[in-house]
Amino acid sequence: MKFAIIGATGNVGRKTIDILEKSKLDIEQLNLVASKNSSGKKIKFKGKDLTVVALDNYDFENADITFFAAGSSIAEKYAKNASKKTIVIDNSKYFRMDKNVPLIVPEVNPEDIKRHKNIIANPNCSTIQMVLALKPLHEKFNIKRVVVSTYQAVSGAGKAAMDELVSQTKDFLDKKKIKSKNFTKQIAFNLIPHIDVFVEDGYTKEEWKMENETKKILDDNIKVSATCVRVPVITSHSESVNIEFDKNYNINEVKKLLSKTPGCKLVDEHIDGGYITPLEAQDDSKTYISRVRKDRSSEKAINMWIVSDNLLKGAALNSVQIAETLVKYGIK
Repeated sequence: MKFAIIGATGNVGRKTIDILEKSKLDIEQLNLVASKNSSGKKIKFKGKDLTVVALDNYDFENADITFFAAGSSIAEKYAKNASKKTIVIDNSKYFRMDKNVPLIVPEVNPEDIKRHKNIIANPNCSTIQMVLALKPLHEKFNIKRVVVSTYQAVSGAGKAAMDELVSQTKDFLDKKKIKSKNFTKQIAFNLIPHIDVFVEDGYTKEEWKMENETKKILDDNIKVSATCVRVPVITSHSESVNIEFDKNYNINEVKKLLSKTPGCKLVDEHIDGGYITPLEAQDDSKTYISRVRKDRSSEKAINMWIVSDNLLKGAALNSVQIAETLVKYGIK
């Protein structure tokens, strides 16, 4: 099969290359596509130097499946026309809430992929790791409501944001004046309770995404309230999640279900260090679940801590798994 990556030189694009390198997909050809500025660059794939070509000159007919990893503006401009020639798996937010475009987490709703019309959306990184943990619990206990606070790494905002965290940290330690270009306020040694733009009711678009994507993927009846916070961490998003069930539960049964959840690993020792932090989840394909405990204020609710590498399962890995699911069901 022939594949292509749009935005091949960016954070998610490069992670996609790495994952495809290890994938069991039969890759006959891989086309690397990016902006004019990156055209001509060489990137190694399976021992060979592949040359990056400019998007403006690229023919989408060259691939069976094309990963879009270049943001919403590129998806808006190119994806629909591309889908006439190739199956598009888009990492941006552009198609996520389109009722005609399936929003897929392969471990959660793989069957939805069968209704694709040559465009498939990859969910928001924070949504992906949360619904992985919610799926088995919803099937067993019927989730009524989720309250989530996220602690999102700067890599979710791109390479420039990552570079700014590093430069601000150096400037802070050197007692220099700190300038913020990619954030609304200083990010080094600070937290910013604001990701994406604000909407009319005071929530941000990122919080809106978590609510509505969870409903689309899992169940429209689940109520979700989210607060999304940018933190001075390079990679891996963390979430504090409170889940209210419709039914009574047994905490040991909850842990047993989570320990068997595909794509997840339960690390929940109630001792010093018996949990997973963002640093430990970095470069790991698993989504980690820790701090599982009863909610003392509500007999039908629990609390947990979820951590995952936002560039892997939160983006590139999930995209490749979507492609693998397409192959499993037979590309149409």
